[in-house]
Amino acid sequence: MKVYAMNQLLFGSKHQTLRKNTPVIAIIVTFITLLLFTVVPLCYSFLGYPFYLSKRFSRPEISESSSVSVEFDSIYEHESEQKCDIFTGEWIPDPHAPYYTNTTCWAIHEHQNCMKYGRPDAGFMKWRWQPDGCELPVFNPAQFLEIVRGKSMAFVGDSVGRNQMQSLICLLSRVEYPIDDSYTPDEHFKRWRYPSYNFTLATFWTPHLVKSEEADDQGPTRTGLFNLYLDEFDEGWTTQIEEFDYVIINAGHWFYRPSVYYENRRVVGCRYCLRENVTDLPMYFGYRKAFRTAFRALNSLEKYKGVTFLRTFAPSHFENGEWNRGGDCVRTTPFRSNETSLEGINFEFYMTQMEEFKLAEEEGRKRGLRFRLLDATQAMLLRPDGHPSRYGHWPHENVTLYKDCVHWCLPGPIDTWNDFLLEMLKMEGVRSYEERLDLSDRKMKLR
Repeated sequence: MKVYAMNQLLFGSKHQTLRKNTPVIAIIVTFITLLLFTVVPLCYSFLGYPFYLSKRFSRPEISESSSVSVEFDSIYEHESEQKCDIFTGEWIPDPHAPYYTNTTCWAIHEHQNCMKYGRPDAGFMKWRWQPDGCELPVFNPAQFLEIVRGKSMAFVGDSVGRNQMQSLICLLSRVEYPIDDSYTPDEHFKRWRYPSYNFTLATFWTPHLVKSEEADDQGPTRTGLFNLYLDEFDEGWTTQIEEFDYVIINAGHWFYRPSVYYENRRVVGCRYCLRENVTDLPMYFGYRKAFRTAFRALNSLEKYKGVTFLRTFAPSHFENGEWNRGGDCVRTTPFRSNETSLEGINFEFYMTQMEEFKLAEEEGRKRGLRFRLLDATQAMLLRPDGHPSRYGHWPHENVTLYKDCVHWCLPGPIDTWNDFLLEMLKMEGVRSYEERLDLSDRKMKLR
């Protein structure tokens, strides 16, 4: 009866009239359909989420001879129609860059303010990352802030992670500057809030990710000797992270420093501590254990429901010596991908991260937690020109890292990390939308 009544309402009672008007109705339906397919995608672009994404991560190539055995299928999402790894590509000139300057952004750390301290060349700022086979859009600050409206994001790790956060603040400054919303005057634990978007940005200083303490401010290499409690959480960040929607975790360069490794509060070895009767272990031992504990912390937090991004290791570029033995980074242009390769310590750090990430992702999936890989390693391996070198301070100043080939100039290639981040957030939005559709479809089938 309901169907009959609807037919009466829409088409009238006489089927002959319906048959006469069928061509007209068909034209109207076709017009409305075309209109929807034209207008809806445009609406989605204004909302900050693409209606569709042909770009997806693809499997990185790993040689069969490698001793490392890691399943990458669940790290990267696959698209049957088109596969694209946004993290594999080349640097190409971008005459429109940079998109902020050291005079328009107050958030640049002094040691990364290369133009202020007299860097003579500006060409290092005029490149953008071009993935193989697809496009990586230039960072859109308005779109980013719409996506994170009402949310919170934390950078957890060392000063290179803080370097990325300051890049993000500068990129967003074209739309809005944040206000300081910190709980403490300690510069290592800053919070910024964007009032118009109710978005909170925070940084948590934890260069080893786990509980640590400086045992000697000099140590064998005059860079300090640290006690690392490899199985203990660093409560400076683990007790405050549950509320965050996005957590970007990183660590690397501090593991070069001499350290004593503890487990169950007992010494199990060290990294170049030069102590009698203490086994000298490779730095990867501590690095692996630290990431494992940090990921375990995130997976064990009862109220944590956020998305965890692992930002992979960004290699330094000291040439003609180590950092304290005359090493410097004086190149002014990027490498091509066929001019260098990931090897030695950089390769070991990278693969250690990938292996521990895989384990954490599998464990997190049991709780419904999401782990994503922000793989900046290849892109940054190709940028020996992007470091401050001696242009992070005045020539007469006495600083520990006089020629800095670890951190990144702002503006500079590190801004691309936030291009990656925005693209991943857009993909995350599409995943959530697709998951909701899938859940709705399953519910309909159960009815």
